[in-house]
Amino acid sequence: MLKKLDKLILKAFAGPFLLTFAVVQFILLTHTLLKYLDDIIGKDLGTGVLLQLLFYFSVLIVPVSLPLAVLLSSLMTYGNLGEHHELTAIKASGIALTRILRPVLLLTVGLAVGAFWFNETIVPRANLKAYSLLWDVRQQKLALDIREGVFYNGIPGYTIKVDKKSGENGDRLHGVIIYDHTQKSGNATVMLADSGRMFTRFNGGYLGLELFHGNMYVEQPDVQNRAGSTFIRQGFDHNLVTFSLASFDLGRTKEDLFKENRMMLNIAQLHTATDSVQKKLNNEQAQLTRQTNAYYTFLRFDTTGRAANQRVASIKVPVSRLAPASAPIMQQASNRASNLKAFASSTSDRLNEYARNSALFRIEVYRKYSQSVAVLLMFLIGAPLGSIIKKGGLGVPILVSILFFIVYYVLSIMGEKYGREFVMPVGIGMWMSNLVLLPAGLFFLYQAYNDSGLLEMDFWRRLPQRLGIPSLRKITEPAVEE
Repeated sequence: MLKKLDKLILKAFAGPFLLTFAVVQFILLTHTLLKYLDDIIGKDLGTGVLLQLLFYFSVLIVPVSLPLAVLLSSLMTYGNLGEHHELTAIKASGIALTRILRPVLLLTVGLAVGAFWFNETIVPRANLKAYSLLWDVRQQKLALDIREGVFYNGIPGYTIKVDKKSGENGDRLHGVIIYDHTQKSGNATVMLADSGRMFTRFNGGYLGLELFHGNMYVEQPDVQNRAGSTFIRQGFDHNLVTFSLASFDLGRTKEDLFKENRMMLNIAQLHTATDSVQKKLNNEQAQLTRQTNAYYTFLRFDTTGRAANQRVASIKVPVSRLAPASAPIMQQASNRASNLKAFASSTSDRLNEYARNSALFRIEVYRKYSQSVAVLLMFLIGAPLGSIIKKGGLGVPILVSILFFIVYYVLSIMGEKYGREFVMPVGIGMWMSNLVLLPAGLFFLYQAYNDSGLLEMDFWRRLPQRLGIPSLRKITEPAVEE
């Protein structure tokens, strides 16, 4: 019977989980694409590049969408069981709530382990692929866009201006001006045409401009008369100009240049990088005292005014020469103080940079663990709360899930920021969201196990009595005299 019950519960969980995971992936992917929309739009990247970006970003958001999907699907599953009185019937047969939660719990444990493996092996590779490709996309020039009345400089070595465009695809040009800068002699070569036609050649690798009824003006330096130049005008009825579009191709940077970034490293590599940065920080701190002492000069004198250090010779200076000598001494002291201030500032910045890099590497290590544990935490919140609410569907579960996930997300961002800015230890900051929500999950589990009506008014009326707080009614009632 219990095996059939497990299959029933797992089957009820599988459908909502797959649906909610797909929906959450779509929402988070849309949010990610909107963040990089300005870097993508208008560059004619092609379907292949766009599909690669979509795939890599879909992989990267899995660790974030998985906890939310588990929270929402577990809440819907046990909410549906409670709404249709199936949960009550199972409890009436003598099966405890913990036994009812066990099949989904075991599945969630497997998802948490899979999420950790995914974070450790797949996410670093996807980060390398995604952000190296995004870097190349950002360096990519905008697609060819010649507008009316605007000088266009997108083609290297040329400046093109068109007064008016016509035709269905805007390929008919009127009032064309082309400045040729390939000879690096200014506007020495200029072409003007009454009209023209624009098209691509050789599988889109070149742009062809077919010009009609125009003139080409070429200014050449006069060899005999160095002070002047020769001006040549050549008319044409038909002229074909071809421009290379190689500069619009997407160039790929070697991925090895991005491999040292913390987002592209696994846990072992992150620990190695952290130890390396920490050693640099410790060496800098150890040498700080010796480097600072170089800016000071120490002289000790006894009560008689003689130098206590016998290696320092006694010098007698007349009183009349003390004032002029004090000025160079004060200037030297001021210069040393300025140098010391500059040294302290640069050293402080360098030490802070080492400490910050060390914190960033440790943040990535803790992130891999905390995101995996968050999958279990969201089940611990969603399953008991669903059995208490006893509402399935996409109404109440979505509202409750969004509420808890917002709290989790905000706490995660705050904890990461506090750890990065040394407000709190990195470990505490990265685990803060899980630690704050864990008591809520245990509370819901306790209430669901005891069949508590958490959403009923009687529960909240009796709560002060359970906590030992006298009710407001007893406090305000006057004492009755016997």
